[in-house]
Amino acid sequence: MAIGRMLTRVTIGALFIGHGTQKLFGWFGGGGIEETAQFFDSLELRPPRRHALAAGAAEAGGGALLALGLATPVAAALLSGVMLTAITKVHWKNGPWVANGGYEYNAVLLAGLYELVENGPGRWSLDEQLGLEKRGTAWGLAALGAGAAGTALAIRVSEGFDTAASDEPMRAEAEYQETQAEQAGSDQARTAL
Repeated sequence: MAIGRMLTRVTIGALFIGHGTQKLFGWFGGGGIEETAQFFDSLELRPPRRHALAAGAAEAGGGALLALGLATPVAAALLSGVMLTAITKVHWKNGPWVANGGYEYNAVLLAGLYELVENGPGRWSLDEQLGLEKRGTAWGLAALGAGAAGTALAIRVSEGFDTAASDEPMRAEAEYQETQAEQAGSDQARTAL
């Protein structure tokens, strides 16, 4: 049983690290922060860049904690929040089956996260080795509840967000970059003369 829990933790944790770094850095074929922000904007998760950073950090950080078996309820809460947001904003409307873009894979991950908190991360975990293990039904439900609260907060913040105001910094940055490019072109033209 200890090996099974370790394999479950490390597998799920490593895959979440991969997902998070796809969002944050574009690793493993991901789109990076800008592409992720554009996708989140299409889901009406605003401000999209902040949501993309938060999701990427939650997946990478939560995945690392889970793989190590460190602060396992915190890891499960972070990862549950991302999965519940994905279900709510992307998959629910498609029904349960993943073949139709549904939420079955997310549900399996949520069940696995709950199990790892309820039964503990196992003998070969940092929680166990450092005497920090928190487990049981209450801890499992608290982790899922914290993830659900994070999802609700993310969606609530998005609903009240002024899209026009969020575009201002991006427009200012684009104008600055354009001015810099024009300036560089003028400098090169003067040098050539």
